Amino acid sequence: MKVVLFCGGLGMRMREYSEALPKPMVPIGYRPILWHVMKYYAHYGHKDFILCLGYKADAIKQYFLDYNECLSNDFVLSQGGKNLELLSSDIHDWNITFVDTGLNSNIGQRLRAVQRHLEGEAMFLANYTDGLSDVPLPAVIGSFKNSGNIACFVSVKPRASFHLISAGPDGVVKSIAHVAKSGARINGGYMVLRQEVFKYLHDGEELVDEPFQRLIAEGKLMAYSHEGFWACMDTFKEKQDLEDLLGRGNAPWAVWNHQH
Repeated sequence: MKVVLFCGGLGMRMREYSEALPKPMVPIGYRPILWHVMKYYAHYGHKDFILCLGYKADAIKQYFLDYNECLSNDFVLSQGGKNLELLSSDIHDWNITFVDTGLNSNIGQRLRAVQRHLEGEAMFLANYTDGLSDVPLPAVIGSFKNSGNIACFVSVKPRASFHLISAGPDGVVKSIAHVAKSGARINGGYMVLRQEVFKYLHDGEELVDEPFQRLIAEGKLMAYSHEGFWACMDTFKEKQDLEDLLGRGNAPWAVWNHQH
């Protein structure tokens, strides 16, 4: 199944990096967050990627053109450095299509821009490139495939340190609760879409704002509830939190490292 990844955003809340790098190229350990997302899909056998590029597209293209397998794989160096034998590989069997989808395009526009690359695909996967999770992808696909719905996304509990409040007209607070304990859930990405989704997506529309509302009206949008790990990298602190997990050998999203 093809995987559409939205890589064109400006990443304004990551300006420490995004002025020099596009947000998908901000590193977590030795590799950019985009690589971690792609590695997750590849682990489950989905290795045909379509990258929707925009801001600093050249940096993403150049990264893969100059890809160095040695950074994240074991290897044997011999003959004084003349011979290099990789003991494992990341991307040798990946197929990556790079598509410039516009500097200021929204997600819906970027998806429409790659529609021609999805011809013949009854279903395909799509995701943002700033969120990491250990959601069981085969279970998501299986539940969606059997549902008859047109679109599916993973719903997760927000991790932000905010509090939701309820107040009366006079401003008197009736309740206050940490957002993670409020029962609220958010769109965590990791979408599965049928080809029919393009019938609901019109020119210039944002994917979630208009098309998803049309699908809701017809009862054709579903959410897969995930209680496990999910984290979005919107700020430098969130990047550092992910770095810390990886550094401690406790990166839940790195499903390719998990023992079975």
